[in-house]
Amino acid sequence: MHRPASDARCPSLRLLAAALLALPLAACLGGGGGSSNPEPEPEPEVRTPESIRLNLAGRYATGQYLVSAAEIPAYDPASKRAFVVNAQSGMADVLDMSTPSAPRRIDSLDASAVSPHAVVNSVSVNGGIVALAIEAETKTDPGHVAFYRADTLALLSHVEVGALPDMLTFTPDGRTVLVANEGEPSDDYGTDPEGSISIIDVSDITRPSVRTAGFSAWNGREAELRAAGVRIYGPGANAARDLEPEYIAVSPDGATAWASLQENNALAKIDIASATVTHILPLGYKDHGLEENALDASDEPAALDIAPRPGVLGMYQPDAIAAYQAVDGETYLVLANEGDARAWGEDDPAYWDGDAALGFVEEFRVKHLVHTNGFARRRGDDLPPQLDALAAGALLNPDVFGWCGARAGNPRACRDDEQLGRLKVTWTMGYRSDDNGAPVMFDAAGNPDPAGDRLMYDALYAFGGRSVSIRDANGTLVWDSGAQFERHLASDDCRVGPARDIPCKTFFNANHSSGDAFDNRSDDKGPEPEGVEIGRLGNKTFAFVGLERMGGVMVYDITNAKAPSFVDYYNTRADWTTANPGDALSAAGDLGPEGLKFIPAADAPDGKPLLLLSNEVSGTTAVLEIEQIFAP
Repeated sequence: MHRPASDARCPSLRLLAAALLALPLAACLGGGGGSSNPEPEPEPEVRTPESIRLNLAGRYATGQYLVSAAEIPAYDPASKRAFVVNAQSGMADVLDMSTPSAPRRIDSLDASAVSPHAVVNSVSVNGGIVALAIEAETKTDPGHVAFYRADTLALLSHVEVGALPDMLTFTPDGRTVLVANEGEPSDDYGTDPEGSISIIDVSDITRPSVRTAGFSAWNGREAELRAAGVRIYGPGANAARDLEPEYIAVSPDGATAWASLQENNALAKIDIASATVTHILPLGYKDHGLEENALDASDEPAALDIAPRPGVLGMYQPDAIAAYQAVDGETYLVLANEGDARAWGEDDPAYWDGDAALGFVEEFRVKHLVHTNGFARRRGDDLPPQLDALAAGALLNPDVFGWCGARAGNPRACRDDEQLGRLKVTWTMGYRSDDNGAPVMFDAAGNPDPAGDRLMYDALYAFGGRSVSIRDANGTLVWDSGAQFERHLASDDCRVGPARDIPCKTFFNANHSSGDAFDNRSDDKGPEPEGVEIGRLGNKTFAFVGLERMGGVMVYDITNAKAPSFVDYYNTRADWTTANPGDALSAAGDLGPEGLKFIPAADAPDGKPLLLLSNEVSGTTAVLEIEQIFAP
């Protein structure tokens, strides 16, 4: 057999070949007299999942039930600590997260040194700095924001802000903190402080400075705002007192912020550099008469009854909001449309006995609003005295509500429990009014009559949208999930429980503080989406929406803001039948999610993306692992 010359037979050839091969190799490695600094390692490839799925990784339990012992979470990647607002103690619990499957409390941040008898309302973390929003002992007094080190928990500084500072957040560069000062009234509505947004410069954390973006420039423009669809309706309130900032989102470039004005069904748009509220953006109303916006409007009789209800309009009234940049490069807002009614003085019997100076309650059931015998039958029970002073009774417009049987002067079957009777609506809107906002009166037979004593409701306004929405930077609706939440919870595909082994429909629209509570929130705000958090995985952006009443988290892929897609629903409540979940708290699981925090893999203790979920009813903070599902 022919054999080529081998290295053993030709050693000189072998050495020459080795030398020649070594030259380019040495050049590639930076040796052979070249630079002594090796080429930097290439960045690891960022993979984009096809989908994701939530799984329970761990849980911290306070052992406290129905006292808001776990509300808002935040996370510091350097110290691997979570900071969770515990309203029951008035502090923020500090959790060691180095082992996500077994988070443990190691300390608390006590704000009493800043403000005696104060209560912590919210927390945010950036660059090793923890910011706490601190409510004064008297909630209508100015509050504070305090700053601490995440690693040593040392107090660094604090500043005074507006009344009832609630949610707060850092700008992306960490140099500014924005605070929503809600300015809620006292229970008797005797004191109603102005709402505002505090803008705190923390570039020198030892000497923070505050500017205030308020609403006084909108005083005198209340009629204009109402005509645009902004709800300004508190007793004797001007715009500055009536507008109540709830939650703040900041644009990715840190130049613009938006604050949800939940009760007002609007957003405030804020220029951060000038500390100015530049726009009040009305959010409009959701037409529940459309098939895509159908809802279950009754809890009695308990049944799955998701259907269109013409004449019923939903006020979106978002609680949590978040901002992100979508695939088209534009900034969009994601809103959890919870809904909220003003209910002040409701625990004072004197208010219900007719003293309108002791409170203000806007919520009323349809069956009592349009009863043919009028309002007097509810005095001393649930009749708001302000409504009693407005008219003697109310009617439904038969041209709108004829579908459920309404006729002139008689609502007939519309006020039945299985129709609209059990639905809670606001009595402050929907009745026919003149150009000045005064009610147009009718007689009991349904005829227009200036001497009449009946209101005519052309629409009924329910609280919340039972959905998640996406809006553009000017508040224009881009997408809404419609009836998807309730339809999924009623479907055969939906499962709850840590192991996803319990049919959702068995406990559809259940309350978070009751067992065997099938359908008992349908007359209120349904599953009640309250919290929202955004997380980016690879090239995709996901929204995580917490359902306060039903519990659990809805997940959507929102990479394309105009065409989001449903991804997952996960609910870790384990006990659904014990009448009082507090009697089986250790086995109940997680009840009443309030706040969420996304932790990207790069910041997570074990390199896996996580979602923290604080639950105010069960007093637990769940650690959810975000399982990424990649294409083969």
